[in-house]
This record gives sequence, C-alpha cells and structure tokens, in this order.
Amino acid sequence: MRRLRVEVQTLHPARQVALGYLFYMVIGWLLLCLPWMHQAQGLHPLDHLFTSMSALSTTGLVTISTSDSYSWLGEFVVLLLIQIGGIGYMTFGSFLVLGKSETLPPEHAGIARTAFGLPASFPLAIFIRNLIQFTIIVEAIGAIFLYSNFRSIGLPVGHAVWSAIFHSISSFCTAGFGLYNNSFESYVGHVEINLVIAVLSYLGAIGFIVWTDVWGFVNNRRAHLLSLTSKVILSATAGLGMIGTLLLLSNEPAIHALPASQQLLAAFFQTMTAQTTVGFNTIPIAPLSKAAILLITALMIIGASPAGTGGGLKSTTFGTILGVIWSLLRGRREVRLWNHPVATESILAATAALGLYIFFLFVGTYLLEMTQMSLFDQNLFEAASALGTVGLSMGITSSLTAAGKLIVIALMYFGRVGPVTFGIALVQQRPPEPTGSEPVELIV
Repeated sequence: MRRLRVEVQTLHPARQVALGYLFYMVIGWLLLCLPWMHQAQGLHPLDHLFTSMSALSTTGLVTISTSDSYSWLGEFVVLLLIQIGGIGYMTFGSFLVLGKSETLPPEHAGIARTAFGLPASFPLAIFIRNLIQFTIIVEAIGAIFLYSNFRSIGLPVGHAVWSAIFHSISSFCTAGFGLYNNSFESYVGHVEINLVIAVLSYLGAIGFIVWTDVWGFVNNRRAHLLSLTSKVILSATAGLGMIGTLLLLSNEPAIHALPASQQLLAAFFQTMTAQTTVGFNTIPIAPLSKAAILLITALMIIGASPAGTGGGLKSTTFGTILGVIWSLLRGRREVRLWNHPVATESILAATAALGLYIFFLFVGTYLLEMTQMSLFDQNLFEAASALGTVGLSMGITSSLTAAGKLIVIALMYFGRVGPVTFGIALVQQRPPEPTGSEPVELIV
C-alpha cells in the first residue's frame, strides 16, 4: 500500500488529478450501492455509478430520480459528492494541511494548482483559505434565504431545511441536482427563489480568482487593480448573459407563452443556467425551438470561468479565441485584451482547450448517435451538457442504453477533469529541448 502511494505521488500532477476523481467516483458508487442508501427497489448498479459521477462532476444529469430513489442518507452522499466536486477534492486536504503549516508541500501544491488551473506565482495558501471561508458563508446565506422562501410557500420545517441546504450547495457548486423531479419548473414565476438560485450559481461559476480580485479592489482601490483575467471573466459573463436573455426573450415561443410578468425572469434563468452550467430549469427544455436549443448549446459549450465551480470551455478561453480572431483580422502580430498583450502560453492553452473540447464533443455525439435511438439534436445537446457538466437535457437521459450511460459518464468525467488536463495526463510531458532551427511558416 505504501509503495502504491509513493508511486502515485511521483506521477505528473495532471495524472494525480485524473486518478483522484476516478477514486472518489468509485467510492461514491460503492456507497450508493449500499442497501440503506436507497428507498426504491431493483435499482441497477450502473445507475448508481452514473449518479456518483454526475454528482462528483457537478453535472446534474440523472437516469433515476434522486428524491424517489434514494433515502435521506443516499441524498446526503450525493450532496457530499457535489461539495467535493464543486470546490475540488484537493481543497479539503489542502485546508487540513494548512491548519498545521503555513505552506503546502511542493507535490501537494502542484496537484492543487493543476486542479484549479492556477499559475505558479498565484498565492495558493491564501487562495484555499479564502475559498473555504467564502464557500461556507455563501452556502449558509443561500440556505437561509431559500429556507425562508420554502417556508413561505408552505413546506414543512424539516422538508424546508433539507431542501434549502441541498439546493443552496447544489446551486453554488453549479451541480443542478434537485429534490424535485421537474427541477424548478413549479417556481417559474417565483422571483425570490429564481434570484437566489441565480446569485448562488453566478458566485460559484464566476470563479474564486475574481472574488479574490474584487475583494482586494474594494478594500484598496489604489494598490489593487482588477487583473486581466477578472476583467475578461466579468465582461464575458455580463455580455453573454445579456445577449442570451435578449435572444430568448425576443424569439422563443415557449417564453412568450408565459404570462408577461414571468417572461423576462424565465429568459434570464435559462440563460443563466446554461452559462453557469448549473443545469436547473424553470421551463421544459425539449419543447424549445431549434434556435433556442442552439443558443443554449453554445452557452453550455462556452461555460463558466476558471477556478470556479462551473464547467465548459471557460469564458477566458472564449475571450482569448475572440482576441486571436480580432487580431488576425486587424493584421496585428500580438493578441491584446483590455489593452493588455496576452502571453503566448495563454494563447496556446486556449487553442489546445478549444481543439480538445471539440474533439471530445464530436466523439461523444458520434458514439451516442451509434448507440441511441434519439435524434441528432438530442444527442448533441446531451453530449454538450455532459462535457460541459451542465445537466440540462432534452429528456433522453433516463432512456439511455447501458452503452449510452457509459458514454455520458465518460463525458462528465472528461468535463470535470478538463480536456487539457486529461490530455496532459495521457501524454508524458518532457522538458522542451532547444532545436536550434528557425520556425517554418505554415500556410493555413
């Protein structure tokens, strides 16, 4: 056992991250298979594996109803997996280590930086302490607000308490797991519940780097300016949110079918749920128009922001790719965002992330087309939702074949680990060797 631990510790951090999520997925699966974890009979072990990966990856796709299938203890295990996956399994271990020491061991720090995608210069110890404190405070406040609203609509005290805690953590971790089989469709017109869910989701999805930056800016404006990363994240989040809301509000028949007082809220919520990758919905997804499905798919692919609880390609990657396109069209030899030159390493990382993401999405959709009886747009939507760890579905998740479930499990895993991190874990990295030759121009 000790030898195995030593061998694991010598692996590249990306491989340790990838193996870590597999380990927790298996632990969650074994726990959910225990007889006292569920209240329904005849559940297949593959469905428990699906639930475990979905919770750990904070996706929210389910093949069986969480509330109907699992006991309170089973729901607690699901919630624990959501929390572990939401802020990263390395966070808890790092926090315990920091309780005894001011710094993290180099090998521990390397894994944590890889898991969060943080540069070597980032103050990791401060980041992890602030992350834990921020998470506890936000989830607690969210639970209090949700409890108040659930009680106001007549839920019993016990049910309201558990529902508030569960949905607060699920929202902040952008997991999309709920205790209601129709998600939040029953609350499409409930302004307070919609806004609490949205605020929690944005707080998690925008990322802890931004909140560290914003806190420093608020406390000391002259000494602390918002970083380029924070500016790109905030502008992309606001811009995409407004564009998505306006497009759904102006063109979607399902939105227009609602009372006028609910239309803006519903359009905003569906944009938010795809953008943050939280995966809750207040209107049914399957009946939406093709244009709305295409828009939501695009938002799911772009996804949330780095070092946050959400998934997807990431807003900074999207911003960098737009910067590359704009610079090329303008004839510039460097990429600039917010009047700052973007490092070549960042451009390469964004390009690799986009290429790998498209590859995984293509393979996932192709395999679903080969193994399922669903329509192409349903399979593409399911694959994008799984890879982006979103959890929205056009209604085919519960009817997936065994092969389809395994494909979606793999997509959720790739989405949580990250296509680039997974790619690095597969390919042995070697230090760059000087070639002594000049770059050769390639016609593209």
